[in-house]
Amino acid sequence: MAYDRTSWYRKAKFGMFIHWGPYSQASVEASWPIMVPTPGGITEAAYRALPQTFNPVKFDPHTFVDLARLAGQEYMVFTTKHHDGFCMFDSSYTDYKITNTPYGKDIVKQLSKACEEDGMPLGFYYSPPDMHHPGFRDTTKLAKENWHGEPQRPEWESYLQYMQLELAELLTRYGSAAIIWFDGLNNQEKYNGARVVQMIHDLQPATLVNDRIGVDADYETPEQFIPTAIPTKGIVLTGIDPKVSQQLKNAIPRPEDFRLWETCMTINNTWAYNKNDRDFKSDQTLIRSLVEVASRGGNFLLNVGPQPDGQIQPEFQQRLRAIGDWLTLNGDSIYDSTFGPIQGVAGLRTTANDKSIFVHVFDWKAAVCEIAGIEARVLSARLLANGQPLKFRQTEGKLQIDVPVQAPDPKVSVIALKTY
Repeated sequence: MAYDRTSWYRKAKFGMFIHWGPYSQASVEASWPIMVPTPGGITEAAYRALPQTFNPVKFDPHTFVDLARLAGQEYMVFTTKHHDGFCMFDSSYTDYKITNTPYGKDIVKQLSKACEEDGMPLGFYYSPPDMHHPGFRDTTKLAKENWHGEPQRPEWESYLQYMQLELAELLTRYGSAAIIWFDGLNNQEKYNGARVVQMIHDLQPATLVNDRIGVDADYETPEQFIPTAIPTKGIVLTGIDPKVSQQLKNAIPRPEDFRLWETCMTINNTWAYNKNDRDFKSDQTLIRSLVEVASRGGNFLLNVGPQPDGQIQPEFQQRLRAIGDWLTLNGDSIYDSTFGPIQGVAGLRTTANDKSIFVHVFDWKAAVCEIAGIEARVLSARLLANGQPLKFRQTEGKLQIDVPVQAPDPKVSVIALKTY
């Protein structure tokens, strides 16, 4: 059953996304500088030459996995190939790959081995667009002229075959693939997604597939935003959309109508390492983003862009550790939870499991926390972080909880309600 395949993912809630490649040397975004170049930016020729100097000698896959564990992240997704076509694995079907750089070693192989040893589920980001392959586009032209791909050319089928051969490599040479994370950009139907998904499931039936190859697959992937309502089957949400009615924002769907989803987001403003991008989100913002996502039943895939030498920059590490510290005390409200019974109320978010409702208080205003709309009978209330019991009164759908005057945690304080 579909639910059995996704059960681990539903419980995991928080993952690490990793965007990394030769582009990290130039402090530019992955692939986009050649697809949509900017005046004065890196030239396509200079971008394509970056593998000649890529040598991340300080890369240690175990430090990546250890950092994810410290952050409380329960799975990882790694960019095996971005839109530029460069492979971070030793593909037999291209020379444009990590083993043809000064570094010379298979990054994906090392990371997959470290994840297997740790028991960390690893997913593979794989870009269907490919600026390097002559079947995808006429590579005698600059990528900016035809980066959407040219499926009308007779060479297109050769590209589809290439893509499936590389996916087969990832699915047969690198252990269990928890996820294949596609990033198909526009007109995704041109990749014959149904055939690709069938091939994936033939090779690894348990592998999950996201929604970016022209077919619905297992889950949808809002990028750099958090939907304002709980994603529901048959309704396409476009993020913070003023057209989404208040009724939909506050609606609690039936479990069978819930649409599995995952927001992917950056810590600063770029996916790839960029020494010039110092606009880092705060610890509080990231923790509250995780809570926002979990309160609507989603997963949060938070990105890091490793440095050219293979290390993860200190600013990212500090924020990830801070999230992990918060989860150490409050993780019961996130892991193995789903959307809570109260939606659309300013200042608080709720998650739930079979026996508890968790109230995440963003705005701690008074010594009494009043909540309307909890229909379940509340048996006890406590601060989740330290177990302190709280007095409460429940009458006709209203719950009043006596709480400390000041917020126990300025980032997000959590009240755990045991329910009947």
